[in-house]
Amino acid sequence: MVNTSGVFDLRFNAMACSCTIMLAADDERAAAALVQPAIDEVHRIERKYSRYLADSVVGRINAGAGMDWVELDLETLGLLGYASELYAISGGLFDLTTGVLRRGWNFSAGGERRVPAQDELEPLLALTGWPSVQREGARLRLPRAGMELDFGGFGKEYAADRAAALLLLAQGVRSGYVNLGGDLRVLGPRPDGSPWPIGIQDPRDMQATIASIDVASGALATSGDYERFFIVDGQRYCHVLDPRNGYPVRHWRSVSVLAPLAVAAGSCSTIAMLKGEEGLNFLNNSGFAFLAVDAEGVVHSRGVS
Repeated sequence: MVNTSGVFDLRFNAMACSCTIMLAADDERAAAALVQPAIDEVHRIERKYSRYLADSVVGRINAGAGMDWVELDLETLGLLGYASELYAISGGLFDLTTGVLRRGWNFSAGGERRVPAQDELEPLLALTGWPSVQREGARLRLPRAGMELDFGGFGKEYAADRAAALLLLAQGVRSGYVNLGGDLRVLGPRPDGSPWPIGIQDPRDMQATIASIDVASGALATSGDYERFFIVDGQRYCHVLDPRNGYPVRHWRSVSVLAPLAVAAGSCSTIAMLKGEEGLNFLNNSGFAFLAVDAEGVVHSRGVS
């Protein structure tokens, strides 16, 4: 825990990333007491929706693909409703069933760096399609064996919003932010009323930033081609996969969006990445402030100085 003029920086690991909760408090003990329920909430969401855990909601849905119906609670139904809205808004590009495409690629450290042929991806593409997911009341079923749901498209952002809600509503925190691996939800300005300066990662230099954005409230999220990627024959292949062909997107290096909620900021930035050239129109029509870097390194922005 780091204390700087009454502002405490509490760090933990969750959802396969480094996380930070920054808040103002009287002392270290008070800061720890305030932040623990928020940390617990992040871990709860991870346990509930991780695709890696067999007993999670997503684990049970995926294990029953082609066979079993799974009864769902109101929280999960709400998230699936949001996923349906994103599918429609994105023209079918934001699709919770497309996580299965990662089987065709290896972005892990030390893995084989190869580009799959189209005929290798076709069987995986056949396992995607949000409209094919069967829903009846409070239960859901994946109709084909091998299909999967993956909440990775907004899981961290949802957890950031939930943690922030606990800090704001239950604990009364009005100064600080929640940062889950770069997905940020701001609780309120610094104790002196000034905004938090948030650096935007340079997508081609991990030791540098390309901008600093002052944020006093709301959320900031970034999608980019620099987090998980490999390079073959001079071409960069990133983990953001186009559901139309199974190959990584190429038009944007990164897209950062400011929005009232982290789920909105993250969803908007991801959809813009998936839309390629059309992503700029999508961002301009979103009503949110943004900063995006295209494949040539040109910066596009609105509402961000």
